[in-house]
Amino acid sequence: MNAKLLIRERHILSENAFVEMVVWRLPAPSSGSDHSFKYRLALVVDCECVLRYDNESGKGDHKHIGKVESPYTFTTPQALLKEFWSDVDKWRP
Repeated sequence: MNAKLLIRERHILSENAFVEMVVWRLPAPSSGSDHSFKYRLALVVDCECVLRYDNESGKGDHKHIGKVESPYTFTTPQALLKEFWSDVDKWRP
């Protein structure tokens, strides 16, 4: 089984902000993860990524808020999206 693209979306929030989301289901967990999803969810404001959830190979699940990186506990894709949008809402005026 090959990787299956589940989500690839871009949401324009304003003239200077957008969200980009990509989620894949992998045939097996990637290095550093114990689940079979690969993802990157980002909020970009004024051409700068201010919020990102991702699980790059070898680093595992984590999120970036501004320049601060912290661990993220992945449970389900639905919970990931809910938590990401909750953090996005904190950036909105």
